[in-house]
Amino acid sequence: MLVDGEEVGRIDLGLTVLLGIGKGDSKKDADKLVDKILNLRIFEDEKGKFNYSVLDVKGSVLVVSQFTLYANLRKGRRPSFEEAEDPEKARELYNYFVEVMSKSVPVSTGKFGASMELYIINLGPATFLLDSKEL
Repeated sequence: MLVDGEEVGRIDLGLTVLLGIGKGDSKKDADKLVDKILNLRIFEDEKGKFNYSVLDVKGSVLVVSQFTLYANLRKGRRPSFEEAEDPEKARELYNYFVEVMSKSVPVSTGKFGASMELYIINLGPATFLLDSKEL
């Protein structure tokens, strides 16, 4: 991941988490997401079945703040971000999420609020959407 042409984050085997923080999200939501992400069996075993977690494969996690996940595109042609959390509150929760995740696996991050160039090699392709309100 690059910010202003400088590498700020990199992982090898692991997960890229695009973290959107919405109004009303809490530390409890972050805790639920961390637990779920760490224990999801989404890495293939020898038979090609999803059987291993990022903990099992001794992987890393790249966490990228992504408020645009809360874009509302229902009306008009320009996205509304009214459902995204206030930047300062979002930064606090983002930092908390990273801190909790870091207790279990190596974590690399981007730069909160910056324009980032993100390069992902997706094995699969496999992409999963988690919403803490649905856990």
